[in-house]
Amino acid sequence: MAVLAALWLGISASRAEGIDVLKTDAHYADGSYQLSADFKISLNFVVDQALSRGIPLYFVSEFTLTRPRWYWLDEVVAQSEQATKLSYNVLTRQYRITRGSLFQNFASLDEALRIIGHQSSAPVPADLLKGGSNYITTKLLKRDNNYVAAARLSLDVTQLPKPLQVNALTGNDWNLDSNWYSWTVRPDTAARNKTE
Repeated sequence: MAVLAALWLGISASRAEGIDVLKTDAHYADGSYQLSADFKISLNFVVDQALSRGIPLYFVSEFTLTRPRWYWLDEVVAQSEQATKLSYNVLTRQYRITRGSLFQNFASLDEALRIIGHQSSAPVPADLLKGGSNYITTKLLKRDNNYVAAARLSLDVTQLPKPLQVNALTGNDWNLDSNWYSWTVRPDTAARNKTE
């Protein structure tokens, strides 16, 4: 009985580690669409120990928006990618998130991971979804005009120090990846919800 309990706890603990998609959405505002996704990030022991010893982690969020076509390959309407650096300062005991030249400090790892878990794409101008000057009135509001959005968040192991990269490429401890998650976007519904 104790062996089964230990096995069950080990399985549930291993499932809790990694990156999972919690929620996705597409918003319309100021003439553009923005894709967003909320991820739950759970670091395993190896990654957590590396971070607590001063090794920065780089998370990469990726978004794509495609238009399915029955007669040809799907059309890629927009793609965006953003890197977020998570580091820990042993002296101040604070976690820091850095995106480009902007940074923010946090007292707890859970709070920092929650902020990293909320990702948004670059704005997609509505003109890209129109396809022409009068497309918004004739095609965009048709019921069958759907787009496919996809989001992914992963740990970029190529940014790790060289000795750790070998371990990351050969082992599963550093494989933190949500994999691609797809959902259907209806531009007419998003635009109508904004105007109502």
